[in-house]
Amino acid sequence: LTILNGEWVWVDSKIGVPIGARVKETPTGQRLLVDDDGNERRLSLEEEASLRIMHPTSVEGVDDMIKLGDMTEAALLRNLLLRHKRGHIYTFIGSVLVAVNPYQDFPIYAAEQVKLYHSRRLGELPPHIFAIAESCYFNMTRHLRNQCCIIRSEAGKTESTKLILQYLAAVSGELSQKQIEKQILESNPILEAFGNAKTIRNDNSSRFGKYLEIFFNKDGVIEGARVEQYLLEKSRVCHQAPEERNYHIFYCLLAGITSEERKRLSLQYSKEYNYLTKGNCIVCDGRDDAKDFNRIRSAMKVLKFTEEQFQEILQLLAAILHLGNVSFEGEQTSVVGKSEHFTIASSLLQVQRSALANSLTHRSFVVNRERVTKPLSSEQATDCRDAFVKAIYNKLFIWIVGRINSVISQLPDNKPKSSFLSIGLLDIFGFENFKTNSFEQLCINFANEKLQQFFVAHIFKLEQEEYLKEGVVWNNIQFSDNDKILLLLAEKNCNVLALIDEESHFPKGSDSTLLIKMNTEHKTDDAYINSKSAHDTRFGIRHFAGIVYYDTNGFLEKNRDGVSHDIIKAVEMSTNKLLLQIFERNPATNGLKAFKKLPVIMFPPQAQNDNRKEVPTLSGQFRVSLDSLMKALNACQPFFIRCFKPNNDKQSENFDRELCMRQLRYSGMMDTIRIRKLGYPVRHTFEDFLTRYRVLLKTTVCDPRTVKCDAAACCKAICRAVIKGKDEWKIGRSQIFLKVQKELSSKSCCILFISYDMKDDEFIKRKRGAAVVLQKQWRAYRHRTEQKKQDIMEVEEEVPRSSNQMAVIITPASDSSSPVPSMDEEEEEEFDDGFDDESDRLSFYNFSKSQFQYNEDHKHTPQRLKHPLLHHEDEGDALASLTVSWIIMRFMGDIPEQKPADSISQVSSTISRSSMPRLLPNRQGRRLSSLVGLDQKILRKNKKKFGGGNRKASTILEEVETIFDEDILVGEGPTLDRQLTQLEKLHIIAGYGLSREGIRDEIYCQICKQLVNNRNRKSCMQGWALLALCLGIFPPTSLFMDYLRKFLRRGPTGYREYCTERLDRIIANGERKELPCWIELQAAVNKEPIDWPVTLMNGETVTVSLDSATISSEVCQAVAKKTGLTDTFGFSVYISFYEKMWSLGCCGNKHVLDAVSQCEQEMRRQDKEEKDTPWKLSIRKELFAPWHDCSQDPVSTDLIYKQVIKGIKSGEYVSEKEDEYVQLAAMHYFIQFGSRDPTRDIVQKVVLECITTQQIEQRSMTKWIQLITAELSKYNNGRLRAEKVKADLVDIARQNWPLDFSKLYEVTMTSGPPLSRSRFIVAVNWKSIVFMEKREKILLEIPYAEVKKVQMASEGNQSVSLSTIRGQYVLRSEEAAEMAKAMQYNVDGLKVRSVYALVQSFCRSPDDPMYLICKRGDLLRVEKDEGFLTDNNLIRAVNLRTKSSGVVSRDKVEFLPTLTEPNEDTLQLLRPKQRRSSLLPVAPVVEETVAPVSLKEFAIENFSGKEGGRQNAKGVNREKLWAFSKEPIKQPLIKSLARNSELSSLACSYMGDYPIKQSRSPLELTDQIFGPATKYEELQDEIYCQIMRQMTTNSNRLSVDRGWQLMWMCSGLFPPSPKLRRHAQRFLESRPRDVLAAGCLQRMEIFYRSEPRKLPPHQAEVEAIQQNSTQIFYKVHFPNETDLVEVSSTTTNRELRHSIAAQLSLSSPEGYGLYMKVPQKVGSCYTNNKYFFDNLRQPLDIPKKGKKVKEASISGAPLLVIYRRKLWFNVIPGKDRIADLTFHFPQEVPRYLRGYHSCTKEDMINLGGLLFRVAVDSDRSQFVMIPRMLRELIPADQIEIMQPDEWKKNIISSYNRQSGMTVQEAKTAFLTAISRWPTFGCSFFDVKQTCEPEYPSILWFTIGKKGVSLIDPKTKELQVMHPFNRIVEYSSRGNFFQMTIRTLVKGINFVCETPQVKDLVKSYVRMYEEQKQIALPRNSIFA
Repeated sequence: LTILNGEWVWVDSKIGVPIGARVKETPTGQRLLVDDDGNERRLSLEEEASLRIMHPTSVEGVDDMIKLGDMTEAALLRNLLLRHKRGHIYTFIGSVLVAVNPYQDFPIYAAEQVKLYHSRRLGELPPHIFAIAESCYFNMTRHLRNQCCIIRSEAGKTESTKLILQYLAAVSGELSQKQIEKQILESNPILEAFGNAKTIRNDNSSRFGKYLEIFFNKDGVIEGARVEQYLLEKSRVCHQAPEERNYHIFYCLLAGITSEERKRLSLQYSKEYNYLTKGNCIVCDGRDDAKDFNRIRSAMKVLKFTEEQFQEILQLLAAILHLGNVSFEGEQTSVVGKSEHFTIASSLLQVQRSALANSLTHRSFVVNRERVTKPLSSEQATDCRDAFVKAIYNKLFIWIVGRINSVISQLPDNKPKSSFLSIGLLDIFGFENFKTNSFEQLCINFANEKLQQFFVAHIFKLEQEEYLKEGVVWNNIQFSDNDKILLLLAEKNCNVLALIDEESHFPKGSDSTLLIKMNTEHKTDDAYINSKSAHDTRFGIRHFAGIVYYDTNGFLEKNRDGVSHDIIKAVEMSTNKLLLQIFERNPATNGLKAFKKLPVIMFPPQAQNDNRKEVPTLSGQFRVSLDSLMKALNACQPFFIRCFKPNNDKQSENFDRELCMRQLRYSGMMDTIRIRKLGYPVRHTFEDFLTRYRVLLKTTVCDPRTVKCDAAACCKAICRAVIKGKDEWKIGRSQIFLKVQKELSSKSCCILFISYDMKDDEFIKRKRGAAVVLQKQWRAYRHRTEQKKQDIMEVEEEVPRSSNQMAVIITPASDSSSPVPSMDEEEEEEFDDGFDDESDRLSFYNFSKSQFQYNEDHKHTPQRLKHPLLHHEDEGDALASLTVSWIIMRFMGDIPEQKPADSISQVSSTISRSSMPRLLPNRQGRRLSSLVGLDQKILRKNKKKFGGGNRKASTILEEVETIFDEDILVGEGPTLDRQLTQLEKLHIIAGYGLSREGIRDEIYCQICKQLVNNRNRKSCMQGWALLALCLGIFPPTSLFMDYLRKFLRRGPTGYREYCTERLDRIIANGERKELPCWIELQAAVNKEPIDWPVTLMNGETVTVSLDSATISSEVCQAVAKKTGLTDTFGFSVYISFYEKMWSLGCCGNKHVLDAVSQCEQEMRRQDKEEKDTPWKLSIRKELFAPWHDCSQDPVSTDLIYKQVIKGIKSGEYVSEKEDEYVQLAAMHYFIQFGSRDPTRDIVQKVVLECITTQQIEQRSMTKWIQLITAELSKYNNGRLRAEKVKADLVDIARQNWPLDFSKLYEVTMTSGPPLSRSRFIVAVNWKSIVFMEKREKILLEIPYAEVKKVQMASEGNQSVSLSTIRGQYVLRSEEAAEMAKAMQYNVDGLKVRSVYALVQSFCRSPDDPMYLICKRGDLLRVEKDEGFLTDNNLIRAVNLRTKSSGVVSRDKVEFLPTLTEPNEDTLQLLRPKQRRSSLLPVAPVVEETVAPVSLKEFAIENFSGKEGGRQNAKGVNREKLWAFSKEPIKQPLIKSLARNSELSSLACSYMGDYPIKQSRSPLELTDQIFGPATKYEELQDEIYCQIMRQMTTNSNRLSVDRGWQLMWMCSGLFPPSPKLRRHAQRFLESRPRDVLAAGCLQRMEIFYRSEPRKLPPHQAEVEAIQQNSTQIFYKVHFPNETDLVEVSSTTTNRELRHSIAAQLSLSSPEGYGLYMKVPQKVGSCYTNNKYFFDNLRQPLDIPKKGKKVKEASISGAPLLVIYRRKLWFNVIPGKDRIADLTFHFPQEVPRYLRGYHSCTKEDMINLGGLLFRVAVDSDRSQFVMIPRMLRELIPADQIEIMQPDEWKKNIISSYNRQSGMTVQEAKTAFLTAISRWPTFGCSFFDVKQTCEPEYPSILWFTIGKKGVSLIDPKTKELQVMHPFNRIVEYSSRGNFFQMTIRTLVKGINFVCETPQVKDLVKSYVRMYEEQKQIALPRNSIFA
């Protein structure tokens, strides 16, 4: 085998597994091998022959090891090695995740990663533990199947379990209302403390198995959880190996308890206790035991451990420690040694000292039915003491688990069993093999054998699925798993565990007798290894992972797991409640009662029971639990995680191959290889195989260059020619499968070696020649550039240093991401021309000098901007500018885009690319700053800050700026910090430009800056393309317009003209509304228009040229020009997307490519490519003019005719009469075939073209042919022409289907005469203006004759005012301008063409008899002749009242917009004297019912009782349950409800129909009526039915009025169900005279689109409706004043915020918050989407524990609603004067006077003068009051720095300098002055903290727009400032607030005691995220 230079091969190694090496050839021809560790050795010819070539997938490594083409132990090991070196923690093997402990912290578990992996499929993103967690969650919610995740390892399983749990809590918590997730998470620190310990291999090793089962509802919300524990390592309590510790809890206890607790428990420190020093290790690096103890204490509170229980637990732990220090004296008979520890222990256990001593030193047993006591030796007493201690600790641990389960397993009682799904997390010990293995190791390895069997079965199944997917036959595969071992251990007769149990029951059974029995029984079993001799106490088992020898000493004692009878008796005498509880003989189920409702009880409680006869031994209990576990796992879909440690020294860069190989075997991964090798282990894709072995292919057999021969055929040809074996290879659908590839490799390498040798000489010659040419050109170029400017010289100086790499340029292909060489000289001159021209006033250089800030120049930069180029008053614009800068540079390639390769950097969206090399080991290109020691940086900053170097560095890193790159801003996170396509980048840039007009010039300046002096040709071309694209979306402002035009003139040829034209076009047609589309991006690169076909209704297509600015009217004009269409009115461009089609209008300015963009975005939402979007354009008739004339344009008529025929066939145009279809079909026949005699075939063709398939099937083809043939007899008249019939057909369609030829607009009516709906559709057509809910339900039709005026309302161009003779309607719509234009066009056109006019004032006849005499209101018919338009002011008309004719002045008449004579009813309304009286009684045109509708129809179906009624006891006088009754109902009306007659009686009480015994207020009644219904949805229909029932046939008007009040309140709380909805609507619509009916309908309609209310009506609602007012006003308090604000039942807090802002004329409602204040408490800010009145009810509903509290809270507690500034972002004093005076000033002054700000004396004097002016204005007589007013002028803590008189003197001086200033100006000046301080607008909280010793215990916790700051209140010195992008997690519980700050090392927790601040932090973070979102108005087409 000849191996080429550079080839990767496998070489043998010392560890028994081959390692990777690369062949290297020296210049002398010597061949070397360089292995993965960098070691070199010579390669002999003999050794070369034995080498095996490495598969390509093993060379670079893969993220999923299933993809390894050659899956061997060596390949798996090397893949893990490669990924470990690159810092990749995780690797997949199919659905198995391998996690290699990095021994350092990576910031890849923040909220951004949770969002990144949420809703993504396994394999879409790089391997991560969140990917497994998401797969579990997705599969569970999607397939409704339980999931499990099995985590096995020596180290890392605890952390993995926690991470999965955190992920599930995060994704579920977004939906949850219960916060059970927090309780589940808080169980971790408790279980870790009691069950984990430091071992030699792991600092936090779990010493027990755990199965955590998390229960979810079908919405994916966590409902509860349950923990099952296995085999706690009890022996660790008494004995630890060297360098190991006892359980964490003991060290935490001694480090964290208070001095009072230490004294009460008589405890000292760890080194004093024998049980804690056996391993000579009491400190664990990296753990803070004291801090952990505080967290344990806090977690126990969350999990509802009482303080008494917590102290009892401490007592037992202390007793264990004291017992460990007890010694025993004596040999044969022992006594307790003299020690106070024993006395303390007995006191803590609350057992008599003598009784405890006797139980430990004596053993009693029964002999001949008598109990005999025997003294114990000191050694036996010690063992007895240890057994007692282990029993206490084990049972305490079980009890704690039970207590946790009792809290986290509270499942809802009202849910059925089948509604719960689960995800199980099995965190269980890995395979163990120590020097001495005992009974525990046997149980652990038995569990691993069971799990391995489960794992192998799963992997085998996956492999079978792979072959099945590829279509490869995989026969006769038999895989032997570990069945034999399991038979030996637990399944066959006399198995090992059964023998141990049996021997444990024999009184004389011993470890030696057990070993003899096992050796005898299993000596012939291959899996069993006998003892080597009679004295050998060991036996062996051949496990799947290797041979393990077990020492039987202590086996039986451990299996019996017993405590002596004497100790039990002593415990029973104790008064310690907890001790008695944990030793109870029949303990409670430990809180598992809630889980009896579950379908399967996963684990029997006997694992926690000590005296069950079925499983009395430890092994028996363990086997039962394990069987239950396996049963549960088999019912789940499994995922597997294998955690490896790379070395035993906990070093981050060390990879111990031998250790990792052993772990691979122990984890069962080798079985994956064995299964793979049974089939075809070597796999290649067809393309890869053909590329590698193409030299073996004979092109005569198969030529891959031809179309006929695909890759698969060529691969098959190679294998047939080279591989001899019959079954040595198989062809799949996408891969080729091989047994081995040695034959292929050897033959191909020989051919390649010979061919390379022949070409070598020629290649070297060409290479040298190219180098000479390059050198020559380079020297000439360098000489020319020596005279250039200094900045150019600095750039060129770097080139010679890399000149030795110039040979790289001659390689055949270069990476697209590598820099492109500089442009040639001519290009540079062209690009630089004019950009630096100082003499040109409009040059970009001069613009940058005058407008750019922070001394930014106008030239290209390789770095992301730190500040915007232009000044932006809006801080949101400034933030957006920085994000845009980043994306622009990425679009142009100035900042390299991340590769899609699997890396931590891709996953970690919180860390920028440039910072990742510093996080990962062995990475090139580190910055100099990253090489400086982290500790030195922090200490250096501390020295500067505190003036000394002795201070210990804080655990919260203060100099994080030197560690993390600031480029990634808050909100950019995973959405932007990932690999983006060019289209995605373009969307971000253009989206910001569309949504933020303030940064449009910024975008253009940034692009232009990157184009100036840009030496990368590819970047320049991308930049010009981007500039062209932006110019097609939005124009610059006038500030930059002329400069940009001059810049474009200097652009490169092609783009110069292209960009200028696009700028002109977008200015002419207006800016776009949607993001640019894919086809635009392609067109901009090629600088070409978009030629696109437009389909006509006659089937023809016309090609039109589109660009970014093309609007629909231009397309219509282009089509009309090409087709000869002259009457273009009403023809619209339609865009089709799949089955959807919508209009872009005919005369509007809608951009065509905006509609295309909407289609592309919908494709993206469907996970499809934008380039595959199937959009089409067509032209259709959308609207007729009222004066349409078919004879004017035959082309138009023909197109409409074809459209009508197609529309009838498709069912678009529907008629109720069959005759009309027959008539139209006959006319179509005549148009097509003339008067030719109809034949069946021709008529049948017409039927198929005109009649829908459904109609043909209903009436039969024959019948239709007969009908149409009969109708054709009317068209036999020879005088008829086809064109006339075609025009008639179009006119029939126009008359019959006006709604189908209408322009439709969605509107909301904000004012006008009452209608049953406030939201409806307006249809504008040739006939009238129609308000309709849907096609068959017309609310109102307004003929144009009734329209008086159409105009835009003054509500931001979003509303149309439509004045009619019946009233004025104000309609709000997104297309208001277009709607008004369409209405006005028809009205104006009709007036121009109308011959009917109404006389407006009395006309007297002058002397001339030609003048017409007419009264006001007379209708005239005007005679319009040729002189009508030219005559001065007179028109000739006929008075239709008097029938006389004459002339009349134009000024005296008003033309009516109608072509037909109005009827008398319309005229009555039109006449001026009638108008005033006709305005009030107008009601919507709805279908009047004969009588009000009742609920009878609904009652028959849904009410209890036969036919909706009931019979009395005698069976007569049936009661109508849908009608009024004074008697209360005995059971609910709706039969599906349980009995609850109270509701009925309460409704009757309110209405006065049914007397009540005790007087109740209206609010109490409404609470009891509506309260249950707001909680239980089932009751809501019952409430509606009872109210409507009591209003049906009710003759008592007072009762009906109160019923309407109840209906009003009810419709403002929740809607009726869909079943009742139609009946309730009809009930209300049939009562139009009741004034509240229409309002109730509108209120119900609101709730059909939104969530219902959560609480009953507020008192303000009840009082308002009782006063017959539908308006509600509520008092809102501002910082210095109050105001009444109108609210409604459906007003949300967000709507109220916006309403108040509009009422006060604030510039923006953003940043303000609503707060609620009750006595002794200020409530948190209202949630945006919550209803206002629900918020008001909330505090009153909280303290309802007793009647007195309730009454007091309702009657006497004043509740204030406060509106104030919450977020101080974008607050610029002077920008919004009203906000400054109303909010900013009164909120900031108290903060200033309390001394929160750090300011100088000069500042205080200046501000004191301003505040004095605010207080006294210009009253100088108040100077004498200044000393008394100092607390109102000067910060409280600074008053003492000067004498009062001195303050007075300085303040007067300041006051005088401000002479002439008004009070308002003084307030603004005050705000302007303090706005320069960093603490301006910050909220200050006094907090107490203990977690950070370097900070003061009392701090100011400050929240502002820049982040969270900690300030020393004494010195006002900033301790640390954490930007919001560093705070990865925050939570609030009670009075404690906790936040996690991201640092390089790890997430640091900061906990402080403070009122809740979480809402404020969350609001700022959300605000920043919203600032990054691109908000564009969306079309509802795809909603």
